[in-house]
Amino acid sequence: MYLPEMFTENDSQEIAQLISTHPLATVVYHNGLKPDAEHVPLLADGEQRLIGHFASANAICTTLKDDDPILAIFSGQDSYISPNWYPTKAEHHQHVPTWNYQTVHLHGRIQFLRDTKSARAVVGKLTKHFEQRTNGSHAWKMSDAPAAYIDDLLTKIVPFEILVDRAIAKSKLSQNRMDIDYVSVARKMAELGHTELAAKMDGQRER
Repeated sequence: MYLPEMFTENDSQEIAQLISTHPLATVVYHNGLKPDAEHVPLLADGEQRLIGHFASANAICTTLKDDDPILAIFSGQDSYISPNWYPTKAEHHQHVPTWNYQTVHLHGRIQFLRDTKSARAVVGKLTKHFEQRTNGSHAWKMSDAPAAYIDDLLTKIVPFEILVDRAIAKSKLSQNRMDIDYVSVARKMAELGHTELAAKMDGQRER
């Protein structure tokens, strides 16, 4: 990833929050012939471990083997940025369109967890996390479904973990702009309903 110093994100809390807020990752790997990718929700389980599961019919489960390299990409809210939003444009017209965004690249090694106990544990952690975040005290539980039904479904997935050895993050939030232009873009983000980007830009100014 191209990463100018001014856009490098080093705040571990900011990185963790982006992963938590946008858990649907693009998982990139090499299938032996060419690069390929899958899209799967991942959950941080400790500081350097991600967990998730694939359908057992997914070719990735047989293409990859334990310890193969893998890349998980998490992307936050993004937006096109028009030169018209810079007040200084009227002075010199030396602006062009760009894009604001946040992304995290986690490089690591995959480990498949093919036993039934691991499958139940991974699905249980994912379910508990996302259900409580979504439904609170009314969260759905695995025990709400018939046991035989759950047991059958667990045979149709392959849980895995990604052991992370390198994290690279980027927050491109108009840091290279004059303050008057920066504030104008942040305001425009709020007007367009890009509230996450607007909040991130406000937070960036306070760092």
